[in-house]
Amino acid sequence: MKVLPVITFIVLIASLVSIVCGFVLDVEYSQKLIGFGVVGIFFIVFPLFSYYRWKGKNMKDYMLTKENLDKMKANQKRHKY
Repeated sequence: MKVLPVITFIVLIASLVSIVCGFVLDVEYSQKLIGFGVVGIFFIVFPLFSYYRWKGKNMKDYMLTKENLDKMKANQKRHKY
């Protein structure tokens, strides 16, 4: 089992629970719970998820370079989209 997806999932669940508790509970620090949940999702979960999904992939395959545009044009002519 890989560790990074498990950590990402645990932090995601903790952040979501924090947000829900902030909305449901009527305590003086409920806005802080919501804030910590949002910060956890955007500054911890999203970068970890992005790193895990993009690790080992070539960024040049996803950029619009001259070669990739030529490949796309050739594909369109061949498949007639």
